[in-house]
Amino acid sequence: MDVAAELERARDAFARQEWSHAYTGFAGADDEQPLGPDDLVRLATAAYLVGRDAECAAATERAHQAYLGIGRTASAVRCAFWLAVPLLLRGETARGGGWLARARRLLDEGGIDCVERGYLLFPEGMRLLHRDPVAARATFDEVAATGERFGDPDLVALARHGQGRALIAGGDTSAGVALLDETMVAVVSGELSPLVTGMVYCSTIEACQEIFDLRRAQEWTAALSDWCAAQPDLVPYRGQCLVHRSQVLQTRGAWPDALEEARRACERLAEPPNRPALGMAFYQQAELDRVRGAFAGAEEGYRRAGECGHRTQPGLAQLWLAQGRVDEAVAAIRGTADERRDRLGRARVLTAYVEIVLAVGDVPGARTAAEELSRIADDMDAPLLRAASAHARGAVLLAEEDAAAALDALLEACRVWGELEAPYDRARSLVLLALARRRLGDTGTARLEWDVARQVFRTLGAAPDLARLEALADERPRAGAGLSPRELEVLRLVATGRTNHAIAEELVLSEKTVARHLSNIFAKLDLSSRSAATAYAYEHDLVDRGG
Repeated sequence: MDVAAELERARDAFARQEWSHAYTGFAGADDEQPLGPDDLVRLATAAYLVGRDAECAAATERAHQAYLGIGRTASAVRCAFWLAVPLLLRGETARGGGWLARARRLLDEGGIDCVERGYLLFPEGMRLLHRDPVAARATFDEVAATGERFGDPDLVALARHGQGRALIAGGDTSAGVALLDETMVAVVSGELSPLVTGMVYCSTIEACQEIFDLRRAQEWTAALSDWCAAQPDLVPYRGQCLVHRSQVLQTRGAWPDALEEARRACERLAEPPNRPALGMAFYQQAELDRVRGAFAGAEEGYRRAGECGHRTQPGLAQLWLAQGRVDEAVAAIRGTADERRDRLGRARVLTAYVEIVLAVGDVPGARTAAEELSRIADDMDAPLLRAASAHARGAVLLAEEDAAAALDALLEACRVWGELEAPYDRARSLVLLALARRRLGDTGTARLEWDVARQVFRTLGAAPDLARLEALADERPRAGAGLSPRELEVLRLVATGRTNHAIAEELVLSEKTVARHLSNIFAKLDLSSRSAATAYAYEHDLVDRGG
């Protein structure tokens, strides 16, 4: 082999972003004659971009040592940074932190003032992001100043992006989003290295998902997909890209495509395992299985997401509700709401909280949650969050028997869901909207809206929602109509003559909870006494007459 000629071909391929050819060329030349540190860095970069993480780490370590051997300490420190980053992203904080500590020591011992000091600060800013946004912002300010002083566009972009995420985490969403958009100008114009480009793309889409900015998430996901498509050999960002695409496709109603993308993401992220991203992929797959009624697959998906360190709520609580495991769902969602203190995390939980606690008749609790969700939606001014808030508000007003007010809230929810091109969410709001119309006497329009929702659920394959719709749309009197499974249990026991104390002992509840259930039963069935409730239970064959 003519090593010099092979190296030139590999360098040309690297410049053209033909990563597989570059990797093969550099690796082949290295087999014949050990590469110099600059070419080792190119080999490592190409290896990373074609998904060869082990080879990337080995080449980067060799480059680190080679740079130290010729006195290029700053370049060695840059290698240490890129050794640390993938470890930190995979959750291997001890090893990643070790490389950062070594890099800081090398600069301190040499008294070296260089741009790499800014790179070493960047992970610290990300670590502080959700713990102390103010401190994170100050760290990113210092990173930006270093990048500007040394004229390093990659570092400036990372810093600006970090500043934007810190502002969002601190509550200044509009200013934070403006910085994210500014950074993305450099990304899409091709001003940055491939490694930094991929990092900023994925982190920006993640931020858009966190703040419920569906339009931005869709726009940047499409841009990331195009960037990946232009480099067919590219591997690392395709896993996260597939998860984000799956989320967007699910919202848009393309569930088969969304499920396929989620499955591909799980496969791609499993080798080598990237636990945080893999957990996100498993959770997304579980969410799709849940709304399709594939409950066994959903439960397995949430379990595997949890094993990867990803939160399993609120999806798991919503699954338990759909399975009829109401008490488990309520306990889980209440515990999750108590744990989540950041408002963006709470917003995601509160949308599920309202639906779940309404299932057990806790209307005051649902109203409190819906009001908090409305305040967050007003502050955020995100259309998706406004729609979710209007849906929750409408559900609570229906439970409070204020159908007219519920109608207004649900009309708003349907309008915004329509603008967002979110057919499933709009159909769910249409179901409640039709229920409000029926209570107001407009049964004709209610039937039409239920027909629209029914068609959407059938097209999507949303079996659980379709079953609930058919139960609601059935206008014939049904025994225990509107009662939760727990309320039906309480009604049956009341009909046998048991006291609240005896019912509480049998169902392992507090007497206060039994009294609340009984109050809900009276209101829902328009009954005035325990004797009337007993009569209702016997008239509708809710009690075993032989017992």
